[in-house]
Amino acid sequence: MVLDGGGVLHGDVAHDVLRVFCGPDGRHGNALGVVREGAAVPGEAARQELARQLGFSETVFVDDTKRGTVDIYTPGTRLPFAGHPLVGTAWLLDLDVLQLPVGDVPARWDGEFTWITAQPGWAPPRTLRQYASAAEVDALAVPEPGEWVYAWAWQDEAAGRIRARGFPGRGDGIDEDEATGAAALLLTQQLGRPLTITQGAGSQLLTAPGPAGTIELGGRVTRQPTWGSAPDPVRA
Repeated sequence: MVLDGGGVLHGDVAHDVLRVFCGPDGRHGNALGVVREGAAVPGEAARQELARQLGFSETVFVDDTKRGTVDIYTPGTRLPFAGHPLVGTAWLLDLDVLQLPVGDVPARWDGEFTWITAQPGWAPPRTLRQYASAAEVDALAVPEPGEWVYAWAWQDEAAGRIRARGFPGRGDGIDEDEATGAAALLLTQQLGRPLTITQGAGSQLLTAPGPAGTIELGGRVTRQPTWGSAPDPVRA
């Protein structure tokens, strides 16, 4: 591990960069960093520093590629669970189970979509704030740091289509989240029905209530070529 003044030199750490929850046109999606060799960045402090330097809304460190053991960080904190990192990592590593401190998270594939199944209670708290129209959500200014706000409105209630924007409010440089899986889980639990959510500049998240209070969360994933990356997974 190469350090410079106590900080991690991320150019020396091989990592993949994904976009998770891309729109139907393959654009947008929330950027995600994945360090496949988690042992290359040992310790919470070093991982937190690398996540800060990379600057993605989340960075994943894979501690066991066969068992699917992962460790998730924002630029400023460690997370026990997050949606878009798990969808992206399952897609990248072709894993059908991911192991987290909260429990095991199953994953599956359906055409162009990667799905995970999770308990909404695993998601960090979010303020779900409904607006009267999608236009109102589009017109919102970024609020001052404080609470994590998920602003949403119906685009087509009968069809389960929603317009949303996510404002982390952490003051860590991520003023708006392009696609937020954890908040989508909480909103699906609140509304009790499948949803198609358009968030941010054009990302798309799909959800569906499952058995025993679980919720499925799915979306499209693509990857940006980076140093140290391997070919995309190929599935039958």
